[in-house]
Amino acid sequence: MNTMVDEIRAILAESLQLGTRADSLQADSPLLGNLPELDSMAVVNVITALEEQYGLVFDDDEISAEIFETLGELASFVEQKIHS
Repeated sequence: MNTMVDEIRAILAESLQLGTRADSLQADSPLLGNLPELDSMAVVNVITALEEQYGLVFDDDEISAEIFETLGELASFVEQKIHS
């Protein structure tokens, strides 16, 4: 069974083309500043992929650097958005 962290890891791997490097990402793995691929354009791509995957719409004011601090933070943000 996939956890939200696993699902988000897969989306990041595909969106950022991380290959096998994605396998090492854990809930506490830092994202911004740690993944060179995760620049401002990539953040937009990841948000778009999340919206498509989960049928969500993220408002611009919801998106902040804090939700991209770690994989766990991003997964938690998406999970809260799904259940709101």
